[in-house]
Amino acid sequence: MTRPLLLVAALLAPLAAAAQQPQPQPQPQPQPRLIGEFQDWTAAALGSGAQQICYAFTRPQGTSQNAPPNRSLVMLTVTHRPEGRDQVALRAGYAYPRGATVEVSVGTTNFEFFTAGNDAFARESAPVIAAFRRGSTATTTGPAPQGRTGRVTDSFSLRGFTAAYEAISRECPPPRR
Repeated sequence: MTRPLLLVAALLAPLAAAAQQPQPQPQPQPQPRLIGEFQDWTAAALGSGAQQICYAFTRPQGTSQNAPPNRSLVMLTVTHRPEGRDQVALRAGYAYPRGATVEVSVGTTNFEFFTAGNDAFARESAPVIAAFRRGSTATTTGPAPQGRTGRVTDSFSLRGFTAAYEAISRECPPPRR
C-alpha cells in the first residue's frame, strides 16, 4: 500500500471497529402502573419514589360534537407531580388555536381553562376538583382546530372520580414539610 492509502486505512480502522461493536440499546421508557379502576375513571402511577407521578383519567362518554377527523386521544386528567399537585387538564386530541380558552361545565358551574398546544389547563384546580366530586358530568367546549369553524364539545362522566382521586392521593401523598 502506498503511504496515503495506509494513512486512510489507519484513520478508517477505528471507525470500522466501532461500527462492528454492539451499539448501546436505548433505555426502555417507564410504563404506567395501574392503581385501580373506579367506575368511569382509572388511576395510575408512573415512576417511583420521590419522582413518582400519579394521575386519574377518563375518556369522553358517547360522541363528541363537531370533532375533527383523525382526532387523537381525548382525556380529562387530574395529576399529582412531585413539583405540584392537583393539575386538572384536558387533552383535546388536536392542537388548539393560539390563545384559545376552553369552558368546562359541571352542573351550573363553569370554569375557564387556558390552552397550550393539545392541552387545556384549569387556572385554579381546587374549585374544579370540588365540582368534580359533587357532579355527575363534566362538559368541555373549546374552539375547533385551526382551519375549522365552530366549537368542539365532549362530555365526561364523573362517576368514580372521587374514588380515583383518593387513590392517587394515597399513592402520591403530599410532601412532608
